[in-house]
Amino acid sequence: MRRRLLPLVIILAAVGVFVLLKSTRPAPPAVEVRERVWRIEASASEPVEARPTLVLYGRIEAPDRIRAAAPVSGRLLEVLVRDGDRVAAGTVLARLDPRDLQPRVAQARGDVDRERIRHRGDLAAIEQERALLALAEAKQARFEKLKNARLGAESAYDQTREEVARVRLSLTQRQQAIAEHPARLSQLQAKLAEAERDARRGEIVAPFAARIGKVEVAAGDQVQPGQALLSLYASDALFLRARVPAIYAEELRMALARGEQLQATADFGATTIRARLQRISGEADARGVDVLLRIEDGANLPVGAFVNAVLERPPVADVLVLPFAALHGGDRIYAVRDGRLASLKVTRVGERREGDDVQLLVRVPDARAGEPVMRTHLPNAIDGLAVEVAAP
Repeated sequence: MRRRLLPLVIILAAVGVFVLLKSTRPAPPAVEVRERVWRIEASASEPVEARPTLVLYGRIEAPDRIRAAAPVSGRLLEVLVRDGDRVAAGTVLARLDPRDLQPRVAQARGDVDRERIRHRGDLAAIEQERALLALAEAKQARFEKLKNARLGAESAYDQTREEVARVRLSLTQRQQAIAEHPARLSQLQAKLAEAERDARRGEIVAPFAARIGKVEVAAGDQVQPGQALLSLYASDALFLRARVPAIYAEELRMALARGEQLQATADFGATTIRARLQRISGEADARGVDVLLRIEDGANLPVGAFVNAVLERPPVADVLVLPFAALHGGDRIYAVRDGRLASLKVTRVGERREGDDVQLLVRVPDARAGEPVMRTHLPNAIDGLAVEVAAP
């Protein structure tokens, strides 16, 4: 019987101890429910005047690029430059074989001399032809008298008439040759000048200080008239041609009309390129409008290189400069008022790029001067959310 009651006694004792401990335990402290406060970064909203920027992708061009061509057919004697060489004005770039050019000059000069000799001969012969005409007319008059007196034959008189006609025709042709002499001489002198010009052009010289773009021939090549030999361009007159969205074209055009100097910078390798907006194209397509920016120092830039540049737009006033993280939903930011967020609608004006730092320019009609604006991006940001501005 004892063995049966012992487990029951033990269980009852344990329950009693548990009840005693529970009744004598200390009361737990009351749980205080607190709202979560989010730590953020903020800065005072101070409207300023700033310049938005545009990122352009363009190509370096040389509007004054020249393609030197062969003036006449001939063999190329030598080429004195290579791709990329810098040359001064008047530097000889290539030479054609003079043996292909001088015979043309000699032939043209001979034609001019022959025409002058012919003219002197015509002047001397015309006096003789006038004398022959006078004699033929006198002879015709005598035979006419004999014919009228029935002392001469009719055929003899006809022969004198034919002789007078021949002499008159020869005299007329001589007079016409003399009259045409100035025109023929001018024509031959023009051919001589053309041949001498081609002979001078046998030496291809640089018309200005330039950089050689591409040499397309080699010494010994047979070239034809008009065939391109090489190209060159002035390295101090390079432009960056880029395309901007059409919505900015009128803004940039008006800035140029006001005389504003809109600057741009670009990186080409380790070189920083500086350029200035000079012209805007008068045509546009679906991709935008072409603009031309004159490069200030392009001595080391190759034509055809592609670069991306940052162009300044005209300044805008009363804008806030914020990081992109401050923008929520694409059209609002949050001000901090009494420790809570308040959403503000914004109008995006553009962006400002300084090196790798890109900032957003916005107009906020409902902003209060000097109030903090959240710079941190909170995915769960809503009106009334409790926040704490972290110390800078």
